[in-house]
Amino acid sequence: MIHHPSPTRRAFLRSSVLGTALASVLGTRLDAALRALAEPKSFKVGGCDWSLGKEGDPAAFRVAKAAGLDGVEVSCGKGKDALPISDPARRKVTLEEAKAHGLAIPSTCLEVLHRDGLKDHPDALKWVRQAIEPTRALGAKVVLLPFFGRQTIEKRSEQEAVAGRLKEVAPEAEKAGVVLGLEDTISAKDNAWILDRVKSPAVKVYYDVGNSLRWKHDVYAEVPWLGKDRVCQIHLKDKGYLGKGDIDFPRFLETVLRSSFDGWLLLETVIVKSAEEDFAANARYVRDVVKAKAG
Repeated sequence: MIHHPSPTRRAFLRSSVLGTALASVLGTRLDAALRALAEPKSFKVGGCDWSLGKEGDPAAFRVAKAAGLDGVEVSCGKGKDALPISDPARRKVTLEEAKAHGLAIPSTCLEVLHRDGLKDHPDALKWVRQAIEPTRALGAKVVLLPFFGRQTIEKRSEQEAVAGRLKEVAPEAEKAGVVLGLEDTISAKDNAWILDRVKSPAVKVYYDVGNSLRWKHDVYAEVPWLGKDRVCQIHLKDKGYLGKGDIDFPRFLETVLRSSFDGWLLLETVIVKSAEEDFAANARYVRDVVKAKAG
């Protein structure tokens, strides 16, 4: 048996002081973590410039500010050779308007893919590449990639084609710190099938509860099933005002909270009276529901 000498009084006191200090620091951090868990969850609530009636127009920030929103999703625009958002002068004006109204730009929308679909159009990857750097320059984190109308990807062969093309461009998005968000008509499981083949943190699902309900997916199960790591942002919409249509938004938002999703909620709602009034009402409704469910 090896005999270990007893620590000196000085060493003992030093270790005691250090131990007490460490315990204090760890205790403080633990208390902060527990307080964070106990605090009601809140989300940033923004609006899409096209839904605000200002597609591709920096005036969307004025409308969003009047409606009490936190930010605006900005359209990239359509072009023949270059996206309008690629123009430095246009980005400068967009950033100036966002700053003037104290609003964020959480994402951009690559709406040219409605015309030149990613599943088969020869220019589609060019457009995705062109959207990445302007999105980063605007301080946004997500590029919405839409798949609707003639560009839907219901067939597995179409999903496979999209996965292959995304795998090619994903490293560029990763390097820029930008996420490519898939908004489409297919189920969470089919979206996950694509993500599993791309294998990149730069490709996620841009979940739209209105679209998913329309295509008869289980909107109260899909976000928790996907998990927060596979959902980049969420569009909220219904036939009219939120809470007055077919979607049980208290139930849906509760599932979002349960999933630990912590990104943006973007209103893609319709205008009934005026953009300012209607978006203010919908944003207030969302915040009240989240506060009630998280409290």
